[in-house]
Amino acid sequence: MNETPLSPPATQRLQLAVIGACRAIFESLPGRLLLFTLVFVMLAQLLIFLPLAAQFRTNWLSEQAETAFIAALAADVAAGGTLGEMEVSELLEASDAVAVARVTEGRNELVLYGGPIDAPLIEADLRNESWPARISAAAQTFMVREERYLRIIANPAPRPDDIIDVIVPETAMREDLIAYSATLFQLSFFIAIVTGILLYVTLLYAFVRPMRRLAAAMARFQRDPLNPASSITPQARRDEIGVAQRALAEMQEDVRSSMKQRERLAALGAAVSKINHDLRNVLAAAQLVSDRLVSFEDERVRKMGARMVRAVGRGIRLTEATLQYGRAEESPPQTMRLNLRVALDEAAADAMATDSSGEGDWINEIGEDVALEADPDHVHRIFLNLFRNALQAMTAAGGMVRLAVSAEPADGFVSIQVADAGPGLPAKAQENLFQPFTSSTRREGTGLGLTTARELARAHGGDVVLVRTGEDGTVFAVTLPVGE
Repeated sequence: MNETPLSPPATQRLQLAVIGACRAIFESLPGRLLLFTLVFVMLAQLLIFLPLAAQFRTNWLSEQAETAFIAALAADVAAGGTLGEMEVSELLEASDAVAVARVTEGRNELVLYGGPIDAPLIEADLRNESWPARISAAAQTFMVREERYLRIIANPAPRPDDIIDVIVPETAMREDLIAYSATLFQLSFFIAIVTGILLYVTLLYAFVRPMRRLAAAMARFQRDPLNPASSITPQARRDEIGVAQRALAEMQEDVRSSMKQRERLAALGAAVSKINHDLRNVLAAAQLVSDRLVSFEDERVRKMGARMVRAVGRGIRLTEATLQYGRAEESPPQTMRLNLRVALDEAAADAMATDSSGEGDWINEIGEDVALEADPDHVHRIFLNLFRNALQAMTAAGGMVRLAVSAEPADGFVSIQVADAGPGLPAKAQENLFQPFTSSTRREGTGLGLTTARELARAHGGDVVLVRTGEDGTVFAVTLPVGE
């Protein structure tokens, strides 16, 4: 029955399937591990191959010298002390040589001779041949393809004082060396396969499988971070994988807690926004009533009405600030070249017009040529908040109202110092600095000014920090990028 050969498309599909399977294996971590193990073991075998080949060559030459020495001894005991042509040929054939000579007690004699040599002659003196010379000679044996003869000079083991000099064809040694190399490579490949499989299995169970579980746990957590079942269960390992598993478990728990808290805060924020909206309407109505109480003729009613007006005003400002803070994040800055001195003059003028009745000393020590690469509206809001806080603190303290600014370069940024002459920040305010609704030093304040200023400055890559505070005043530093 004739077999139908595979059609070209089927053969091509089979080839593609095999290539795809091999690629999938070697692109995986275990497959790469097995491949690298095989390659490294074979490289190690290649590194020691030439020394082994050199040692094989030396042993082969030594055996030839010993065989030739035995042939010379056989020639000594020949009947009548002379050998015929047939006996010489048989001894040379038995020793695989074409000529044998020796030096005994200072006498040099040609023991066996098979005729003239018509090929290059290479000398191998085993008495003083160094290891580099042996390795080089073994390598040349593989590369040279022409017929050559080897002249082996050695001291025979039975008589170390004698010298045996034998000439043999190199072909026999080359064939034996090639056969030895093939056997060695087969053994090396077998060792590489066995070692690779053992290392593969060991590393697979000790490292690869735990890493796969770690990666799978990350993927499960990414798909459903709020599900406790997606968390990894750390193993009782003391190595780096165990440390990674425990760190991942802690991180997953922290992220899950943060996400739950975020959901609660989002729900709470939505509820507060609704409450603030309704509360603002209630306070607006209460403000109308309190305004009428202020106009009463009764002194006590007017005082109570004035207090009520102030309280309602604080409530309205608090609800407005809360609603404003709870809105979406600030829009990204639309940067442009901005003159810093002019921008600070405008912010100071607005702040003084609303928070100090236009009175106070304004000192601007910034040069006319200092420029920023920033959003003008953001810069105005940053310094308006800082200036208003400073002016309100100084006005409430009843002391001198003095506000000064200066600037100095700082690696592509400019650091603007804002100094006031106020009484300094209390310790409690310093602890909650830049925290919304907690950092204000005034009862009617919301503490959002510094929070907003820092948020806007950091959007530009800068920051707002407290430099110092005390009885002689407070200094804030604002870092913003300079213009080119």
